[in-house]
Amino acid sequence: MHLPVLNDTPVLKSGCEASSCGSTENQMDTLPDSIREKIQNHPCYSEDAHHYFARMHVAVAPACNIQCHYCNRKYDCSNESRPGVVSEVLTPDQAVKKTMAVAANIPQMTVLGIAGPGDPLANPERTFETFRRLSQEAPDIKLCVSTNGLALPDAVEELSKHNIDHVTITINCVDPEIGAKIYPWIFWNNKRIKGKKGAKILIEQQQKGLEMLIAKGILVKVNSVMIPGVNDQHLAEVSRIVKSKGAFLHNVMPLISEPEHGTFFGVMGQRGPTPEELQDLQDSCSGDMNMMRHCRQCRADAVGLLGEDRGDEFTLDKIEDMEIDYQAAMEKRKVIHGAIQAEMDSKRLEKAQQIQQHKEQPKLTTRPVLMAVATSGQGLINVHFGHAKEFLIYEASPEGVRFISHRKAEQYCAGDSSCGDGESVLQMTIRGLAGCVAVLCSKVGYEPWEMLEAAGITPNGEHAMEPIEEAVMAVYKEMAVAGKLVDANESVRVSA
Repeated sequence: MHLPVLNDTPVLKSGCEASSCGSTENQMDTLPDSIREKIQNHPCYSEDAHHYFARMHVAVAPACNIQCHYCNRKYDCSNESRPGVVSEVLTPDQAVKKTMAVAANIPQMTVLGIAGPGDPLANPERTFETFRRLSQEAPDIKLCVSTNGLALPDAVEELSKHNIDHVTITINCVDPEIGAKIYPWIFWNNKRIKGKKGAKILIEQQQKGLEMLIAKGILVKVNSVMIPGVNDQHLAEVSRIVKSKGAFLHNVMPLISEPEHGTFFGVMGQRGPTPEELQDLQDSCSGDMNMMRHCRQCRADAVGLLGEDRGDEFTLDKIEDMEIDYQAAMEKRKVIHGAIQAEMDSKRLEKAQQIQQHKEQPKLTTRPVLMAVATSGQGLINVHFGHAKEFLIYEASPEGVRFISHRKAEQYCAGDSSCGDGESVLQMTIRGLAGCVAVLCSKVGYEPWEMLEAAGITPNGEHAMEPIEEAVMAVYKEMAVAGKLVDANESVRVSA
């Protein structure tokens, strides 16, 4: 079968040490076989894998045992992409049927997660019944759970009985003073406990649960929401502590603070971080700690690749009449997964050779810059500027290219071009690319071309269908030759 070219994930370091999963040099090669096997096709744990493999969440857990100032769980809100949002709450039977329908129709789907809309471990019967059924009926699917950690210690033994080797804990602080500003209350031992006392209990349970999971050999990803002025100066300490206890991956996410979502922080005017603030914090938390930078803060019923949602294709009414031969589907999935993995392994070896060649070449002496890329996946520049739903942001420097983040975008070619406040969708998109020196896409129209240049962003459609990192480095060298990236006190050196 024909497979798309694997994205050359970031492997070179610039400024601070780049260490997001899949982005450190030879990171996969240095992992123990047991861990490599767990993450190599997990789109959340491997930056490589997220270009190829899909995930899905089933919303079987409506109740929550804590209140967060950044959370407002809503239902029937299909146009909203935000954690805690779902269109349908499922029973375990419905969740199993939906999972098998998705796995049969999207064979690249490797991971099933329960992440809400409440807390899975505050709904243990519904959560574990779903896991028990899937362990038996779909044993080729990885099972994951995402939790606030309050009920985690009591659930670790049960988690370890199933095909669950990935758990995500949301840990926003390790200081009750800070916790009291994030969590107004927790529900603990049939009581609502407020303020520092509640935050202290939550923190203790999170840390205890983390230690117990590590002792069971379960991989742990820690999510942290960056809230400027509340915990932003504290998260480096959180990262240090969870790393010391054995967490595999740290995902520092930006606060979603738009007031229309109805959260306490949103209504009170708490701002989210700027892209620069988020990058600086992620870099300060890195070092030898794996940092996840490709998170899309998915809905609790998301389906498909990271950055896309195909949930509308698998609503309850649509799966009701689907005939699924899951044994045949498993055989098909096995063949496709094997082919993808072979392609990824081949590209990883090719990347290692490119790294060595890069080391042997004379270096540019130029400043690092950010570039935006329009892509629908597969590691290729393959989307028209006006059709992009998001842009991936890469940093290019004399040391190489590394992935930084993603920025969402409205599709100005998709319909009404006005957002109602005098600023067009195109203007909003360009404003969202602030800090980038170039945008790489498969094609770009005359109007956005002029507006991008006016904003100091160079549009580039010359690398359509090329691997992202090769194209980013090529454009970086072109800009260096043109004298656009010279350091204030240095001249440019360009390799032959």
